[in-house]
Amino acid sequence: MAEYSRQAKGNFKAGGATAVINLPFQPTFVEFWNETNIAAAVAANKTCRGWWDANFLDAGGNNITMLEIYSNGSVTVFDVISNTASNPGVNSFFGGLSLQFGPSKQIVSSTAASPTVFTVTGHGYQVGDTVLLEGLFQSATTGQPQMAGIPFTISAITTNTFSVKWDSSGSNYTALSASPVGSTVKKILFPDLYFPGTLPISALTLAATTTVVTTKNHQLQVGQEVAFRIPTTWGPTQLNSLPNTVIPGSPIYGYVQSVTDQWTFVVNINSTGFTAFAPNQTVAATVGRSFAQVLAVGDVNSGGVQISSGSALYPSPLYSVGSLNSTSTINGPAIIGSYVNNTSQGFTIGSGTATNNTSAVIMATNDLIYWRASISDFGT
Repeated sequence: MAEYSRQAKGNFKAGGATAVINLPFQPTFVEFWNETNIAAAVAANKTCRGWWDANFLDAGGNNITMLEIYSNGSVTVFDVISNTASNPGVNSFFGGLSLQFGPSKQIVSSTAASPTVFTVTGHGYQVGDTVLLEGLFQSATTGQPQMAGIPFTISAITTNTFSVKWDSSGSNYTALSASPVGSTVKKILFPDLYFPGTLPISALTLAATTTVVTTKNHQLQVGQEVAFRIPTTWGPTQLNSLPNTVIPGSPIYGYVQSVTDQWTFVVNINSTGFTAFAPNQTVAATVGRSFAQVLAVGDVNSGGVQISSGSALYPSPLYSVGSLNSTSTINGPAIIGSYVNNTSQGFTIGSGTATNNTSAVIMATNDLIYWRASISDFGT
């Protein structure tokens, strides 16, 4: 390797979504091994190894991913993945803008229920993807525009539907039907450029402790400090950090006591008797409306691991910040509760299907994947 070449390696357990590997560089070569398939008594049509080169194109100009598959007849065969949006393999990426989107897709219909389910023919989304809904008018005065403009992390899918954490069963919501004009959805490609991020609230349970459900992956950890921003129309303004009537000028903050899943966490604020949370907003109130939100508070804007006795001063470049669905960062440590400026670059590995052996995929849920990535300053 030459003077300015870079290398990185690591591993991850595959989930339902494309794996995003953040690095301090954009690799031009990636190699990976499916350790789960290799270590087991390998069954037919299982991918064992693959590699991707930024300069390797097929006849159609696609930057394909190459695979080594244990195939029928107990032989090793080679295959490729086309690396299209619907059949992803390995790709490098750089996400330097706060909002970059995939293509807009027409919403065919929806439910007015909790959770809300949207029908989008062949959407290609995965659980864990974050999407943005637009329009959502069934008529000039009906529909679900109350949900438009909110980022949602998808909680469940079928081939043509996806579910989000929102209660649209109230009287002010009308289910969508017949592909209403202007009702679309698009994927947010890099939702974690700043995290934990500002989090729209989907539901609140008010009791001796306060349980918060957010619309998207919250990325919070136990011990993090949070503040609420709740407009009057949404109900429990008593949670707001200001005003503090006991100590004027001193914000009221809560602390995360436990994390249930990537949408749900519990704060130590006693909200017994507070005004009920009101998701049943009117269609007329959607113009210029502010959402109920919760956000992390802290003093440092880079990093995200608490510096404490016995901990390493600097985590590795791939240190993960978060909880049940964490985000990797290439930044260093900071006061817990702060944001991480997480300009994203690196590579992704999807669970695409081989072109010729259509029974073989790169990885299945819970497969252990080892990878190695590099960029060279000499050669192409």
